[in-house]
Amino acid sequence: MHKVLQSLQLSLLNVGYAHLDKHWNYDNVVSPFTRMYYISKGSAKVYHNDQTFDLKPGYMYLIPSFTYSRYKCDEYHEQYYISFFEEIKNGLSIFNLKSFVYELKAKDTDIAYFKRLLEINPNRALVNDDPEVYDNRPTLQTFKKKNEKLSSAFYLETNGLLRILLSKFIKDHNRLVIKNTTRNNLSQVLSHISENLDKELTINELASYCHLSTDYFSRIFKQKFGMRPNKYIQSKRVERAQLLLLTTDNSLKQIAEKVGLENLSYFSRVFKSFTGKTPGNFRKEELNV
Repeated sequence: MHKVLQSLQLSLLNVGYAHLDKHWNYDNVVSPFTRMYYISKGSAKVYHNDQTFDLKPGYMYLIPSFTYSRYKCDEYHEQYYISFFEEIKNGLSIFNLKSFVYELKAKDTDIAYFKRLLEINPNRALVNDDPEVYDNRPTLQTFKKKNEKLSSAFYLETNGLLRILLSKFIKDHNRLVIKNTTRNNLSQVLSHISENLDKELTINELASYCHLSTDYFSRIFKQKFGMRPNKYIQSKRVERAQLLLLTTDNSLKQIAEKVGLENLSYFSRVFKSFTGKTPGNFRKEELNV
């Protein structure tokens, strides 16, 4: 597991301090990056992963990438916020491999980390707190340039602080508890899926990869990840398509091929089943923000 974690890459998008009121009220927020908050004053609510979190002063909160969420503030609250991309080798997400808590009592050192990230990354605040504004392609395309402009010292410090803060939310036990052989480790299957999203993937192939029967493989996969393998594969294809639509100028046909859904009509149906929008409408709405 640690060898996998050694490939973890974290890239800062935004960091800032916000004064928010009842206008902070957004539904159907699904972003291709991870969010982290520290609440300093007031109260609000966030809904995700089938849970309701009462945001309260002195606590930190985590929302994984590509997670449906809803925000609501009835009166007023203030928060430090961080958004960042996370990726393990071959496009895998750490949220596939480890279990996380999403609410933690912050220590003085944690608060100092938020403040330090803001200090060494000025001018990275969100201009508008509406997700439909900041989840757009132009914003996402500029983050790499801003990170490259950091000094070597600040770049390394930023990455280290992000790692420390993210590590706070990881549960002590591994999410995957399976037989101790490489081929029976489902994390290897997730990596295999991520590497081959542009190809045909069958349950028989994945089960064989683990030296398991198809039925048993499907059962333990659902037990570990909450969905059948086919649905998981489709969800990963749609997630990658969303990111490509936001961050590249690739045509819909090129993106469909890159995510293993070469038939444009089928690609559109699958994409809409997960997002409620066709790929073309998704890109158009984001670009016209």
